[in-house]
Amino acid sequence: MILRLENPRLFSDIVSIISELVSEVKIKINKEGLSITAIDPANVAMVLFKLPASSFSQLEVEEEYLGVSLDSFKAILKRCSFGSSLLMKTEDNFLKIEIDDKVKREFTLALIDLDRKDKPIPSLEFSARVEISSTELQEAIEDCSIVADSCSFESEPDKFVIYAKGSLNSARLSYSSDEVRIEAGAKQKSKYSLEYLQKMIKATKITDTTIINFSNDYPLKLDFKTPSLELSFILAPRVETED
Repeated sequence: MILRLENPRLFSDIVSIISELVSEVKIKINKEGLSITAIDPANVAMVLFKLPASSFSQLEVEEEYLGVSLDSFKAILKRCSFGSSLLMKTEDNFLKIEIDDKVKREFTLALIDLDRKDKPIPSLEFSARVEISSTELQEAIEDCSIVADSCSFESEPDKFVIYAKGSLNSARLSYSSDEVRIEAGAKQKSKYSLEYLQKMIKATKITDTTIINFSNDYPLKLDFKTPSLELSFILAPRVETED
């Protein structure tokens, strides 16, 4: 396998974001490109990442699976600077990584043995879809994290609300259909862990708009998409008795 990626800083950022949830991943590389599907150790969250073949300046592969430690992998990728070129190739049970810039950097990363079986992606049908500014979502999650450890998403045809309630304090952010794009019929409401959401919203720097999908007491799906990549997170709901 040989692949080359020009200007790999965004790829480096995404690997760092994914490492917030999982410490090891199986990277699948084939003629369609590179993809990662991983579940966090607590089975609460799932990450889906796709980098299509068109993103690479060189891609020579049939199909390979690379088991990597993200701590080591992201540390190497952080050595990429703007204008760098990243070359990766497999040799025996190692991943050879070359960063070409003013100085050529060469690293050897030992691959780890992970289950080759693809992780199943759950089939989900959502009742609410909200398209919101990534900056607005990031600020809302940060506001809610001040007062509680979970927050609720609530949608109606003309309104979307994110709110959190602690033992004494609360936070509430309301958006009209003029401010966000809402696709929902009946009222939908679900609660999610802010610890996980704070890790996921680090992906807001990838794109100006985030797509939120959810239903009543149902998993949440956050989509961060650009013309050159797709990054999504699925998060299990917190189902508990109302205060």
